[in-house]
Amino acid sequence: MRVVKEAEERRNEILDAADELFGQKGFDGTSTNDILEKVGIARGTLYYHFKSKEDIMDALIERYSVRILGAAQEVAADKSIPVIERVIRAVMAMNISGGSSEVIMDHIHKPQNALMHQKIQKVIINGVPPILTGIIREGIGQGLFSTPFPYECMEMVVIYANTVFDDDMVTMTNEERGSRMLAFVCNVERLLGAESGSLMDTMQMFGGGDGSSYE
Repeated sequence: MRVVKEAEERRNEILDAADELFGQKGFDGTSTNDILEKVGIARGTLYYHFKSKEDIMDALIERYSVRILGAAQEVAADKSIPVIERVIRAVMAMNISGGSSEVIMDHIHKPQNALMHQKIQKVIINGVPPILTGIIREGIGQGLFSTPFPYECMEMVVIYANTVFDDDMVTMTNEERGSRMLAFVCNVERLLGAESGSLMDTMQMFGGGDGSSYE
């Protein structure tokens, strides 16, 4: 067990070092030598754990995925929170700014980290709709929503939010962002067959309206 634990600790040391270096120099600008020097290990040790720099990036993306999706899953599973509030909270839980998580979005929005950005987008587009769909199905059961396509609706919502509210994809003023957010929430209500204003009222409880939760 001690050997297994030491191997896991070493693997995490390599990932932590790569995480920091990708943030400073970008994925493209970081060499395996940079990672070796930072961790203080031999090349053979690195390749024991990871086949390549791309393999390290994929492991980091996996680590990010757990962090990004885990908070949303936790909210989605909390039946004590009303359905509409839970939808908003689940989306807000994916806003991973603050603390050590803030580096994730800083990393991926750098031009030299374009591949990381693409991989994170894929995680969100594939991982988030199923989480939200579970909540929407509950809402349908309670008569709050009416749609034969809960998953497809959430997929549309996530893809739109994840592209239009991403500053790398669409540059907007605060006013334009606010207008987009208003239109977005109004149209989500229509997609879900929700009572007009029901999502908007809950959004305003949380101070929503600028789209920042979707970045």
